[in-house]
Amino acid sequence: MGQCLSVFDDPDPRSPHFDEGQAHLARYEETGSVTDLTRAIEALRDGMPQPHTPRVHPNAAARYNPKPDAHLRPWLCVLGYCLTERAEITGDLADLDEAVKCYRVVVRNTWKDDHKAPGLLSNLGLSLLARFKRTGSIENLTEAILWNREALRLTQGGDPDLPIRLLNLGASFHARFERTGDLVDISEAIAYSQKAVTLSPEGGTSLPEVLADLGSAFQSRFKRTGDIEDLTEAISCFERALEMAPTDHEYLPAYTSNLGAAFHYRFQDTRHLTDINESISRFRKATQMTPEGHATLPGRLSNLGMALHSRFELTDNDVDLAEALLYQRRAVDLTPNDHANLPTWLSGLGTLLESRFERSGNIEHLVEAVSCARRAMQLVPERHATFPVFLYHLSTLLYDCYCHDNDPEKLEACISHLKVAAIGKVGHPRTRLSAAALWARLRHRHFPQSADTLTAFDYAIRLLTSTAGLEQTIQLRYTQLQDFSELPLEAASAACALGRPMRALEWLEQGRCLVWGQLTNLRTPVDNLILAKHSELAQRITEVAAQLEPAGLARAQPHVGIPLMERITAENENRAHLDLAKEWEDLLTSARAISGLETFMMPTPCSTILQHLPESGYVVVINVSKDRCDALVLRSGHDILHIPLDSFSEEKAQRYRNGLSDKLKSHQLRDRASNIIADLDEEVGERAVRPVLRRERGGNPVHDILRGLWVEVVKPILETLELLKVSQGAESTLPRIWWCPTGPLSFLPLHAAGIYGRGVSETVLDYAVSSYTPTVSALTSRLKDPALMVNEKSGLYLISQVIAPGANPIPGTSREVQSVHTLVSGTNVRVLKHEGKAVSVKKCLKNMKDYTSIHLACHASQNANEPLQSRFLFHNGALDLGTIIRENLKNADLAFLSACETSAGDEKLSNEAVHLAAGMLAAGYRRVVATMWSIPDRNAPEVAVDFYRYLLKDGDARGRFDGSNSAHALHHAMQVLRRRLGESEESLFAWVPYVHFGY
Repeated sequence: MGQCLSVFDDPDPRSPHFDEGQAHLARYEETGSVTDLTRAIEALRDGMPQPHTPRVHPNAAARYNPKPDAHLRPWLCVLGYCLTERAEITGDLADLDEAVKCYRVVVRNTWKDDHKAPGLLSNLGLSLLARFKRTGSIENLTEAILWNREALRLTQGGDPDLPIRLLNLGASFHARFERTGDLVDISEAIAYSQKAVTLSPEGGTSLPEVLADLGSAFQSRFKRTGDIEDLTEAISCFERALEMAPTDHEYLPAYTSNLGAAFHYRFQDTRHLTDINESISRFRKATQMTPEGHATLPGRLSNLGMALHSRFELTDNDVDLAEALLYQRRAVDLTPNDHANLPTWLSGLGTLLESRFERSGNIEHLVEAVSCARRAMQLVPERHATFPVFLYHLSTLLYDCYCHDNDPEKLEACISHLKVAAIGKVGHPRTRLSAAALWARLRHRHFPQSADTLTAFDYAIRLLTSTAGLEQTIQLRYTQLQDFSELPLEAASAACALGRPMRALEWLEQGRCLVWGQLTNLRTPVDNLILAKHSELAQRITEVAAQLEPAGLARAQPHVGIPLMERITAENENRAHLDLAKEWEDLLTSARAISGLETFMMPTPCSTILQHLPESGYVVVINVSKDRCDALVLRSGHDILHIPLDSFSEEKAQRYRNGLSDKLKSHQLRDRASNIIADLDEEVGERAVRPVLRRERGGNPVHDILRGLWVEVVKPILETLELLKVSQGAESTLPRIWWCPTGPLSFLPLHAAGIYGRGVSETVLDYAVSSYTPTVSALTSRLKDPALMVNEKSGLYLISQVIAPGANPIPGTSREVQSVHTLVSGTNVRVLKHEGKAVSVKKCLKNMKDYTSIHLACHASQNANEPLQSRFLFHNGALDLGTIIRENLKNADLAFLSACETSAGDEKLSNEAVHLAAGMLAAGYRRVVATMWSIPDRNAPEVAVDFYRYLLKDGDARGRFDGSNSAHALHHAMQVLRRRLGESEESLFAWVPYVHFGY
């Protein structure tokens, strides 16, 4: 931040004291010595002329008349500058208070059209901002923004101080973001700093400061969102600032410390030793450059201590922990009790003492850690944004104490603090969610029969649904959800244990597939608002939703390496999106204030979900948590049937999942060109190297996994439902089951559970036709939609891509599509086929709108890090999921994804269904055929032809292509392939991957 010193001419008449003060100030700017500053302040105080009505007071600022003579203004301005500079070094609050008084008096008596006014307003704003950082006073910060904004408004376009004015206002918004966590504020800060960079001449003295402030803003946003691109940009800014700053630059220690912090944050993301070593090196250097007594020394000591602690956690080196404690204690000892950052440094000391306790077992270290955390919490106002952070830390330490001495008072205090942190109205949503989750988990662990346990989980689930907000891209929302993906399952487990299946279902519905649910909300009709005679509000909600959806789906673009003006444009777009997200929340609040619309666009209550179940068949939700496993069976017109799965566990599900994954890897089932059927024809040999198949000793793992799923999960459910086995040839009479698994069970083939062998076999295929649904709501929402009408859009669009860049050839796709095209062409159904170079992304999207159904025979790529970048690979380009969803396909019926891994999700987000099949449902398709792993190119054409032959067998005189029977059609095609290949493990790999999603 830059202050303006020369805002007034020299006093008239000149004064020896004023000249002496100026001389000492000039020497300070050369030496950086606080002694020179003090002498300047003393000279100015001693020689300052008296106003017309003098007032006696030991403090110079208090003597000033509200309307001083003009000759006082230079004295006040220079004195205020010197006091602010000294406060920055010493941290003395009295100096800041006096500086603010000096600037207030001058500003109060300065006309807005005075060409010196912008500098004066800026100085007052900066002194108030410094006071906020020292005291945490939100009133000071609000006023600082006001004066800095006015200073910028009054600054002319060509003024050389314009970059600094932009920077000062940006710093004010940055400070408010640190207090409130509002992403709009940090976006404002970045925008002002970026503009300041563009206006700062290359090689100019102010450019390092501007770059450092911009880097700090990017770093702060990274801490809030976890977007690694922001941290990369921050490091780039800090490195440039260091390169450009002279070796004697006053802010060189600050730039060095900033870079150390950036490397520390990157270490927390990468866990690379090189990053934390670089961080420690930078922090050491910054500390060594900071003189004793400087106000910034405690913070730099604390930074060094916490970085050493991070390396201790990685390397287990006791020397690092001992050194970290030394620096952290010194930081606390050097900090005044009224300093705004003391709670942070106390909390850090508590963390280090906790580690020392874990290392030594000495309870005194833990007791001291609790004392530090309690003192930190007591120093922070309850309405401060960081209060929940300190309360959460104290709670975890109290729980450690309870685990050591079993003192029930410590447990009660821990849970009580967590509850306060969770239900408060201030603080980062993620912190409050962490507190709520731990509150619920501890209640469940120690008081499982308590009604407060359900209250805690209910609050935690509500916070979970609001944490990944629309202000972020979908990729970042997924990142934020990873640490809490198990929370809905734990909540449902607690509800099941207390005999509350309705509550269990409600939490599973509310807490899973959150991002798909948000997209669905953006497309929710506003008919009720129109009926309530609020058509203008309905129109605006529709408009904002239409703008929010593509913005939220947009891929986060990297900042580094692109021109600054493009980065500024990207930031402007980001700010516009944040404004839309805020307006969206305001619009929903307005709608819910209308009588009868209190639940507008809120999660659908279970009572409503149960009213829209399929008329026949069963929806089976299977909850898998660490405590227990349960099935919740839903049937139209019936209460929820709760079936405890006592023989199954999360550990078994994970073991089965790992076993299946290992087998798939050993068979190289990663793309469609790899075929595992033993009797491959010559064509396959040209596509890929055939993996060598070996029978493992001790049995067939895949058979064992499917047997375990049958005995421990599926059969108990079927027996409870009293479903009967249906003989071969009567498949059309089989009832439907929609499986809705959770946790690691989401990656296992429930639809193929059974006992397979040459003798007597028994499988789920003998009892029911299986489909999957990501959530119950995803299924019922399709049932609430009106059935597709016969129109000119009804038909099937076929695509095959034998060759795609970077992928193995899959010639079977051409044969597959040609065979299906021949079959469908013999009916009245509209059909269009495109192959090879004839397919483009643009043409594909157009035909997806023009045809109700699509068959994609090609390679597909699942992107676990950025799910919306999962894509279908074409000869010319790739069609990603985000692009498809943006089209909002209103006539979509059936999507057959004859490609590899189109229903393979991300193990880190097993409850978010981040795969192509779920994405196609979100895009509007009512039903999707997909694959759990890569499919044999030899068999795919046969499955497709058998599927469509069954689907078309009854014909339609009007030429309608209807996917309503697609689940039965896929069941039929799989059974045909199974009978043809036998019951070997290799046969299972061929037909088991096919799955059906939706209605």
